[in-house]
Amino acid sequence: MVWEDDDDSWFADCPVVLEFEEERLEINHQKLDELSITWCTIDVTRAPLWPTSDGFRLRWCDDAPAPLAARRGQALEAVELLEYAGGDLADGTVALGLRFADGWLTIYNALDENGIEVGEPFPQYRRHRLR
Repeated sequence: MVWEDDDDSWFADCPVVLEFEEERLEINHQKLDELSITWCTIDVTRAPLWPTSDGFRLRWCDDAPAPLAARRGQALEAVELLEYAGGDLADGTVALGLRFADGWLTIYNALDENGIEVGEPFPQYRRHRLR
């Protein structure tokens, strides 16, 4: 995760990067309807890039936020694309559901940034299993 040092908080505009042994899964939501899912394209040993005019002091942090840190070392058991169908402006947006031994983690579009939800995906999602 990218951490913003001045606020001591997760910088949700940057990609969520999950490491699985030798592989890195990179998830990023932008705008209301853009989702990027990539493998091993981000070098987390280099400082995150962000327009300097914003004045953010950013760095990669491997132990936060807590919902991700809690899953460290757990095997990934299932992956689902989650298509939102709640009857509002967010209809059609896609989230990524990841099931670990202790339950689900959903990375969703939080209106032009990434959001994280712990627990069973909301019933407003149409679920498309990938694994």
